Formats: sequence, structure tokens, C-alpha cells
Amino acid sequence: MELEGRGERILRTAGELLVAWGYRRVTIEEIARRAGVGKGTVYLHWKTKDALLLAVVLDSKQDALERQLARMRADPLEVLPSAVMSRYYCDALESPVLRAVHTDDSGVLGRLGDIAAVELAELVAHGDRALDRHLGALRACGLVRDDMALADQRYTLIAILVGFFMADTYLDSRAPAVTEPRARLLAHTVQAALETPAGPTATPDGLPDADRVREAAARAAPGIIAVYEHIAQLSAEEMRRQLRP
Repeated sequence: MELEGRGERILRTAGELLVAWGYRRVTIEEIARRAGVGKGTVYLHWKTKDALLLAVVLDSKQDALERQLARMRADPLEVLPSAVMSRYYCDALESPVLRAVHTDDSGVLGRLGDIAAVELAELVAHGDRALDRHLGALRACGLVRDDMALADQRYTLIAILVGFFMADTYLDSRAPAVTEPRARLLAHTVQAALETPAGPTATPDGLPDADRVREAAARAAPGIIAVYEHIAQLSAEEMRRQLRP
């Protein structure tokens, strides 16, 4: 539909301006002009500038989540924390909006970060619970260590990811110049911190370690995928909440 097409164009334009100009300088008038629509058309979709720019952040997160789900559906090994975190890291660095979010770039986000912390608090809480269920499923299959509290594992996982994002900012030229080596280091760090060295530790079944890991991951994958499909649904509902009724 034409209205939907215009909404998508407005959203894309708003994201480009947010990254190029930063939250403070972006105006609805300029978004409308560059999207080739009237200012009133923007307000047909979003009540305020904040609602529109929150939708930009949500849309970027939703895109990364859909990529994650596609990988999990294609290969059960993609449910392992080392795979999830390293792939997401690459996806986020390719997305100017997510890069700004994860490096806490105040020049881009301005007060949008504070607004998002309030407006998206419930969605973030759902995400934390989803990660707990994800880790719990892997613990049950012997793919993740069970000698740490689950909450501590969630904290460790998030802290590692945040650390890699922030290191890109603070280390500058001392970090590897391209993304892939950093992603491999991230995967190795997560693997060493959380994952079991040789997969499930049940009674030996004659399978090589790699096959046992894949078989266990295949058992866990459907439930984990369902968890993130639910998060994708909640995110889509939040996107709709930002729209003008």
C-alpha cells in the first residue's frame, strides 16, 4: 500500500538523518522534505519526533533479530552464545543506528537514549528473560556451564559484548582494523567463559565431540527459536505502539 510505502520511506530517511545529524538537529520538517512528503504526512504515522526516532531504533533492532532467527533456523549451532554474540556484534557494527546505540554515541543519540530507557524498559526486561531461557535451555543440554548462577552468566555475556563495543571506541587504532578478527575474539571469549569444552557430558555415545554438540544444539534450537520469535512479536507490537492511532 502507498501509505505503508511512505511510512517505510519516512522511517528510512529519519534513520539516515539521525546518524548524519544527531538527535538534536533532526527535525520533522527536514525528514519530510528529504522523504518527499508533507510534514503532515509524517504526523499521520508518528505522533512526535521522539516516537519516530524510537521507531528507527526498534526497526534496526528488529532487523538484527530477524537475521539472528534466520541463522538459527538454518543451523542449530547458531544458538550457541559464542555464535549469537559474535554474529550480532557484526550486524550491529554494520548498522549505523545500532553502532551508535551500543557505543553510547551521545552525538548521535542525544537524549534519545534516556527516552528509550524509559519507553522500552518493558521490552528490555522481556529480552533479559529471553536470554535467561536461552541459557537455561543450553545448560539443560550440557552446552553451557552449570557451575555459575544463570543471572551471573547473563551478566557476563552482556558485559563481554558491551566491552567489545566500547573497546572499538576507546582503543581506536590499537584494535584490529576490520570487524571479522574482533568478532572471532569475541566468540572465543564467550566460548571460554560460558560454553562447555566438549559439549554434553552425558554417558559416551560413540559420537565425536563436534557431532554431540550439533545433536544437542538441534534439540535445544526449536525452543530457543520460539523464545526469540516471541521477542520479535513484542518488538513489532512496540513499533505499532509508537504509531499514531
